Amino acid sequence: MSTPTGTQAVDRAAELLVRVVEAEGPVSFGAITEAAGLPKSTTSRLLGALERHALLERDRDGALRPGSVLTRYARRTSATDQLVAAARPFLEDLGRRTGETVNLAVPGPGAVEQIDQVDSRYLLGATNWVGLDVPFHCSALGKVFLAHRVVSLPPGRLEQRTDRTITTREALTAELDDVRRRGYAVADQELEPGLVAIAAPVRDSSGHVVAALSVSGPSVRLTTDRIAQTVALTVTAAADLSAALHDADTRPATRPTTRTTARTQEGAA
Repeated sequence: MSTPTGTQAVDRAAELLVRVVEAEGPVSFGAITEAAGLPKSTTSRLLGALERHALLERDRDGALRPGSVLTRYARRTSATDQLVAAARPFLEDLGRRTGETVNLAVPGPGAVEQIDQVDSRYLLGATNWVGLDVPFHCSALGKVFLAHRVVSLPPGRLEQRTDRTITTREALTAELDDVRRRGYAVADQELEPGLVAIAAPVRDSSGHVVAALSVSGPSVRLTTDRIAQTVALTVTAAADLSAALHDADTRPATRPTTRTTARTQEGAA
């Protein structure tokens, strides 16, 4: 049989990968070759490519099982789903209090990864940010992750998104020092003209920053006075979500505590 190339090779490799992933346990080379109906040389070549990319790996007996890339993704997806479920009531409460767009984000490999959103009640500023790549250095969420050293900037110049974007590492370092000191980050028209965002860290039971909450809206609404009010609400919501994550008995559907309501009612926008 001729060597598979192009789409045919991709299809065959994908078939092998699916067979291993959907199997109840590790699959032997002989079993997967027979099931796929391929020559041993072809199967070996395709499995080798999948192993090199850590999509598959072999156990001590040489049987095939999902590789580290897939297992890391599965763990991450499970953890993300749990975080979204636990955080949702806090996002909704913060959205009601501010009227603006609220986002939950985690650090991605090269950009902020926004995993949940509560939409603004206004037409202006009602953008779905979930799934969009947002740079670390010019977003409030990204500044939180940089300030707490959850991620680091790659070498090279900082992209200038607007005339307010911080583009020198010295200025950014000073800004991140302020973020750590005051407990929140602000991006005032640094990502897009007219867009203002405030973000605060969410911590796990060990005190590590695992996510961030943000409120964003147009500068015509998030004026200086409203930024101050929104900062208080955002920091409180992030702290209360962190406290909920610390409590092993907290159920995802639990509403924000009465303590949150009492502490923030006076500063509601």
